[in-house]
Amino acid sequence: MFFMENKFMMIEGGWLLKKWIKFEVILFTVLAIMVVVAGCGSGKQAKETAGEGEKQGAKLQKLVFGSDTAYAPFEFEGGDGKLKGFDIGLIEVIEEVAGVEIEIRGMNFDDLIPAMETASIDGAISAMTITEERAHKVNFSVPYYASRKCVAVRADNDTIKGFDDLEGKKIGVRIGTTGAMEVHKVPNAEISEYNIIGDAFLDLKSGAVDAVVSDFPVAAYYIQQQGNNDIKIVDGLKTSEHFGIAVPKQKPEVLGIINEALTTLKENGKFAEIYKKWFGTEPPDYLPGEPPK
Repeated sequence: MFFMENKFMMIEGGWLLKKWIKFEVILFTVLAIMVVVAGCGSGKQAKETAGEGEKQGAKLQKLVFGSDTAYAPFEFEGGDGKLKGFDIGLIEVIEEVAGVEIEIRGMNFDDLIPAMETASIDGAISAMTITEERAHKVNFSVPYYASRKCVAVRADNDTIKGFDDLEGKKIGVRIGTTGAMEVHKVPNAEISEYNIIGDAFLDLKSGAVDAVVSDFPVAAYYIQQQGNNDIKIVDGLKTSEHFGIAVPKQKPEVLGIINEALTTLKENGKFAEIYKKWFGTEPPDYLPGEPPK
């Protein structure tokens, strides 16, 4: 009897021991899985957090701005292959006072706003006129340049004396600009739109178009650089425009950086220095800023 009881106890004890070992194994496995899952979760969260930090840092440290870099004297490629112009000089000093790097990406003018609508670039500086239509799609900095459109013709042309004489004529203009919007209102005009304004002036010289409508400083700079008398400016449009630096609606922080930098450049005299370098005169007192009413 004792033997059987002892045997039973041994069997029962062994069974309990086996059950306990099995329980410990299961418990250990569950705990191990929980640790792994927690570790993966925290690792993923840390990775995501780090990614967000990198993105935020990137916004503060580097921005990508689009520009149609064939529109002298605002933005163009010099003989040394480097970008030059008033807009380029302005971006360089904005970089300095804002403490950010701004990469200029060459783009066609009419591609700039679509790129900002998708926020594939952080902004654009490209002698862009502030208009109500554009302001529905992008945000603008305070104005930094006051411009007007002009009409350029061949020097031997005595029939076109201004914008009112363009009816039925062949007109060249840069695509996507306010100049293009204006010439499309001219009755019976044959309009050629160009990605590069220099091509419009070449066609003017060759006789392919009768006139070119562009920003006054662009036409004046082209004539000066060519060093000849093939082209002349006859009249300007009776409109006043202001250029602004454009920023995607989704990036108000970038707009804040740009406006703050422009204010600083106005106060420290750097803006006036760059303006005078490219246009030979002092800027209007209100620039950069809103025009007086």
